[in-house]
Amino acid sequence: MRTDTSIVPEKASTDGHPGQLRISEIFLSLQGESRSVGYPTVFIRLTGCPLRCGYCDTSYAFQGGQWITLDAVLAQVATYETRHITVTGGEPLAQKQCMDLLTRLCDAGYEVSLETSGALDVSAVDERVVKVMDLKTPGSGEGDRNHWQNLEHLSPQDQIKFVLCDRKDYDWAKQILAKYQLLSRCEILFSPCFGQLEAKTLAAWVLDDKLQIRFQLQLHKILWDNEPGR
Repeated sequence: MRTDTSIVPEKASTDGHPGQLRISEIFLSLQGESRSVGYPTVFIRLTGCPLRCGYCDTSYAFQGGQWITLDAVLAQVATYETRHITVTGGEPLAQKQCMDLLTRLCDAGYEVSLETSGALDVSAVDERVVKVMDLKTPGSGEGDRNHWQNLEHLSPQDQIKFVLCDRKDYDWAKQILAKYQLLSRCEILFSPCFGQLEAKTLAAWVLDDKLQIRFQLQLHKILWDNEPGR
C-alpha cells in the first residue's frame, strides 16, 4: 500500500543542474507487476515522457515535478527501509542523470529495476539493474517508437512487457516473439490493457497457444481501483 507521496523539499533551478533529477513523486507501495510483484517497493517516478500511449495511466508525470539532488533522493529512499527500488516515469531515461541514479542505488545495495518504454537506448544502463522494457503494440498508438536495437542489450535477468489492447495486439506480439526469438533472450510478460481487454480472454489465448510467457495483472489496480499514482 502506498504510504507516502511526498518528496524532499529542496530549492533548485528549473533548468536543472548536474547531479539533479526532476522527480514527480517518491513513495512506498507494493510492486504491482513484473517478476517482483507483491514486494514492498520504493518507487521513484521521474517527470517527463516523449511518448503518448493511449492507455497511459501516469500522464500527471508528463510535466511538473521538482528538481532534487541525487543525494536527497538516496536519503529519502533510505527512510523506507526496503530493499526493492523501482525507477519509473514518465520515461525515466529521458533524463540523463537517471543513469547516475541507477548506479548509485545499486552501489547502495538495493535491488533495482527500471521501467522503461523501450523507445530510448538502454545500452548504458548499469548491468546490475533489472530492465523491465515495454515493446509498444499497435494498439498503444506508439508502435513506431520501439527502439529495436535495445533487444541486443537485454540479459536473462531482464523482462520484456507487452501491454495488449485486443486480438490484433496479441497476434502482433506472437509474431514479434518468433521474429526476434525473444523467449531465448529474457522473461516475457503479457498484460491485458486495463479496461480494454478482459483478463480471462487473454488468459485463454495464452493457454490455447501454449505460450511460454508470464501472464500478469496489475496488482495495484486491483487493490486500489486504478487510483492515479498507485
